[in-house]
Amino acid sequence: MIVNKTLIRELAKQGKRINMRSLTEYRKPITIETNISWTAEGSAKVQIGQTVVLAGVKLAIEKPYNDTPSEGGIMVNAELVPLSSSEYEPGPPGPKAVELARVTDRGIREAKAVDMKKLCIKSGEKAWFVTIDLITINDDGNLFDAVGLAALAALKAARFPVVDQKTGAIDYKQKTEEPLPLLKEPLPVTIYKVNNELLVDPTWEEENAYEARLTVSADKDGTISALQKGGEGPLTISEVAKMVDLALEKAEFLRVELDKAFE
Repeated sequence: MIVNKTLIRELAKQGKRINMRSLTEYRKPITIETNISWTAEGSAKVQIGQTVVLAGVKLAIEKPYNDTPSEGGIMVNAELVPLSSSEYEPGPPGPKAVELARVTDRGIREAKAVDMKKLCIKSGEKAWFVTIDLITINDDGNLFDAVGLAALAALKAARFPVVDQKTGAIDYKQKTEEPLPLLKEPLPVTIYKVNNELLVDPTWEEENAYEARLTVSADKDGTISALQKGGEGPLTISEVAKMVDLALEKAEFLRVELDKAFE
């Protein structure tokens, strides 16, 4: 991998980028497609620039956890497949995939986006469990925002499968019109610090030149559900405040794009 970190940092200091965007401008196109999978209960494909990811939602009936007998559950998995980048190899999830899944999971879970109690069928015995699978198709940077957008789109598009009322068997080939009980719609936006300047939506070259990043997950009304710092560089209180403000501003922009997919 050849990355001209010095050039990227010098340009950032001048408020410029190697692809001529402003520091706070997202790449184009931004496209969101839903219901791209027949076998998933909900699915979405998101493209930001040349970064392309998929998200799929699967629903299964399982026994609730002992400490939450009247609630369902949620799990997020991320797979960084070799076809999406020469940096990835086959095998179990590496640190980057684990972090990607955890950051996405935390934003949704801490926002209490899904009404877990409404997922319960019979307390202590049966409840719906939601699994979100995230898959990279092409990694050209900013996976955190891309998969977060895809995960939320897939949750919004998801519909419960048909359940036989006599046997309890699930017919995954048929879907009802019942959506998931979504209470909130958190979206993550990641702000990067490069040479003491703040930027959004980095390419993979820019991602290899940053000192620190902060992922901010927030709901429609601006309520923050999760913050996740990455990178080895420090952040001052002032920088964190500026990053949060910028993230909330950009979340509104991404939400407009998301709403277009459901018009």
